[in-house]
Amino acid sequence: MRGALLVLLAVLLPVAARAADTPTPFRPHYVSQRAAQVSLREGPGYDYRILWVYRHKGYPFRESASFDIWRRVTAADGTVGWINGQMLSDSRTVLVTGEGRAEIHKSPEPDSRLVGLAEPDAVLSVKACDADVCRVRADHVDGWIARSRIWGTDPGEVFK
Repeated sequence: MRGALLVLLAVLLPVAARAADTPTPFRPHYVSQRAAQVSLREGPGYDYRILWVYRHKGYPFRESASFDIWRRVTAADGTVGWINGQMLSDSRTVLVTGEGRAEIHKSPEPDSRLVGLAEPDAVLSVKACDADVCRVRADHVDGWIARSRIWGTDPGEVFK
């Protein structure tokens, strides 16, 4: 019996060691920056080179994998790197993209009353998304913005 256990361990240990070196696949989803400043690193650990330092609490990232406490993320500009998972939150936010101010309307209809304007690179909390618009909040503004003006949701993603 003991010999069979040793053989089983000898077979399983190399498999477990390989698994520990491989990032765990995630169902990709969006997260946001929890802290005022986070470092995006080349790999999953403090020994890896810092690629960027993000200094905007709430900044959105698309998370695609994990390794131990580290999360592989993609930023709005396409930069991919690793952030300590404690620096990320599941709170959904979006980044305003494009040229000029983006209009925020009272309701999903584009001809509804204008309730705010968002500058490019503004970070907004996102509460819901329909096919073409998302409900966002920032400061005292609560309204709907065209999906074509934001980054932080998947095409066709609908949620309430």
